[in-house]
Amino acid sequence: MTQIRRTGFALPVMAQIAVALAAAMAMRTAMATADWSAGAEARIEQFRRPGLFVHDPSTIVTCKSEYWFFSTGPGIASRRSKDLGKWEAGPRVFSAPPAWTKSVVADFRGYFWAPDVICLKDRFLLYYSVSKWGKNTSAIGLAVNPTLDPADPNCHWTDCGSVIQSSAGDNFNAIDPCVTQDVSGRLWLAFGSFWSGIKLIELDPATGKRIAPDSPIRSLAHHDMIEAAYVYRHGAYYYLFVNWGLCSRGVNSTYNIRVGRSPDITGPYLDKSGVDMLRDGGSLFLGTRGSMIGPGHAGILSENGKDWLSCHFYDGKENGRPTLAILPLQWAADGWPEVAADLGE
Repeated sequence: MTQIRRTGFALPVMAQIAVALAAAMAMRTAMATADWSAGAEARIEQFRRPGLFVHDPSTIVTCKSEYWFFSTGPGIASRRSKDLGKWEAGPRVFSAPPAWTKSVVADFRGYFWAPDVICLKDRFLLYYSVSKWGKNTSAIGLAVNPTLDPADPNCHWTDCGSVIQSSAGDNFNAIDPCVTQDVSGRLWLAFGSFWSGIKLIELDPATGKRIAPDSPIRSLAHHDMIEAAYVYRHGAYYYLFVNWGLCSRGVNSTYNIRVGRSPDITGPYLDKSGVDMLRDGGSLFLGTRGSMIGPGHAGILSENGKDWLSCHFYDGKENGRPTLAILPLQWAADGWPEVAADLGE
């Protein structure tokens, strides 16, 4: 979520009706990666569905026979679907903000930003952002639930408090969490927005909290306008997706998704030209395509041998309303991810 510029200018979040855009699971994934064409621009219409507010979607996870994701909103919004096409509102995570959030932002009213979720063994770990507009007075919190099914009597979110905080004296901003488990089972949290860029800390898989109060804060990527990190392992590499640009400006949003990769989750992450993402590296992965403006907050769902990219974008045909996209994702022969331009069946 875009929070500030270097000048400290606060950017408002668009809280408008969003349209859920989902591709049916039968869509073919072996598609070309040419520039957006007039035909593809027209075919996107068949995948548009009436939906809800969707901004900063989390990674999509499954619980029983349903797909779930969480997003920015009062109490942390949730969505559920049986087919990735038709989404309905799930329950909010919090009916009232946890008491500890007031110690971070005194006037915090429970509008949480950019959550992320992971299923770890027998529970779901949900990380979320608490912050103050225009400042790095921020914290990432953790809530845990054994199930996402509201009909299950065991369904209950237990808040575990703050995982990491930042303040005016820090050179980072503790928002936009992304939780990832590496190949050895170690748990990591990437985060950051503007300031000195994207950071990484190790978590304790048993608690979901920071592995030690003084554990290293590693730097992964830097750019003048950077946030919304997402780390995903494919083959021999970890891929770091980040957003450059500004969001929450409707059709004037400049968000675009960049990517680099590393054999180690701690980096260094290099782009296709071999430039370190800490030195403004980052190959363009997905930018504005026709009416699909300013895509951001990448996530990947892998299922039945297919990969799908989830993100939000600002719909140029709907006055820039923030919208969920679920797009077929493929991997090129050289191992780099690609989003197909053609959304036709």
